[in-house]
Amino acid sequence: MSRRKAALTGQLSDTDLRLLRIYRQVVECGGFSAAEVELNISRAAISMAMNDLETRLGLRLCQRGRSGFSLTDEGAEVYEAVLQLLAAVEGFRTRVNGLHAWLKGELNIGITDNLVTMPEMHITHALSALKERGPEVRINIRMIPPSDIELGVLDGRLHTGVIPALKTLPGLDYLSLYEEASRLYCATGHPLFEGESVTEAQLAHCDAVVPAYAQTAEIKACHEPLKAAATATDREGIAFLILSGRYIGYLPTHYAERWVREGRMRALSPETWYYLTHYSAITRKGAPPNLVVESYLEELERLVKESQ
Repeated sequence: MSRRKAALTGQLSDTDLRLLRIYRQVVECGGFSAAEVELNISRAAISMAMNDLETRLGLRLCQRGRSGFSLTDEGAEVYEAVLQLLAAVEGFRTRVNGLHAWLKGELNIGITDNLVTMPEMHITHALSALKERGPEVRINIRMIPPSDIELGVLDGRLHTGVIPALKTLPGLDYLSLYEEASRLYCATGHPLFEGESVTEAQLAHCDAVVPAYAQTAEIKACHEPLKAAATATDREGIAFLILSGRYIGYLPTHYAERWVREGRMRALSPETWYYLTHYSAITRKGAPPNLVVESYLEELERLVKESQ
């Protein structure tokens, strides 16, 4: 009976790390085609890199072809190991860079969607200040759901994140940033668009789009009087349906402002139908010292204090 050839008997090289980074991106993009854009290399180059990696490891990592892209069992295990390895490499690099007087390294940050239009631009200004303090710092932003941000910060793939404060996890530290006001909107073409005040009875007869993501009990209560006829996984999806003129739904006021200003949306009884969402910056408790992350958080805290 033949034995599988041992792999990685030598040292990991820079080439190996490059192949592993390509593999991680391919997995997270769900295939070669989507990874082309993220990696900025051709599909042929990605395919060659994957073949080299499989040869180097002595394992079949994925199935690719007309039936689509999928990981083998070994490929899934290798992916988890790659995440741990690359996080450890980045942790080593940032820790060593922290010994120097200048800022150098990466800041990997996860942010919930549609916050860029917030009037309190704490995140933007903190990133600007960080770049001024450390021109060589590389900033990597991922726009992903809050649960993925929490997981990424906990397992070390992300240094920090910005999420709605729906719950607190024991492994995370929280820095309160600001409140986000949301109101109930309809768009041109909707029966309520030309009206004045709106009653709960009127709302109950209107199709509404409701969020298909986690909310606090208070926010859920604001949606209970609505006739849930559609769902959306993010605020952009909610905006799409409201702008169809067939649905009402809640949106952050800063996000809806452009359409209100253009006369395409209006808030329905804004003093009655609204709620607040609190946002926090999160970091992992007990994370290794990291001068880049610490400098970013210093700027963020300064901006929060100045706005109070």
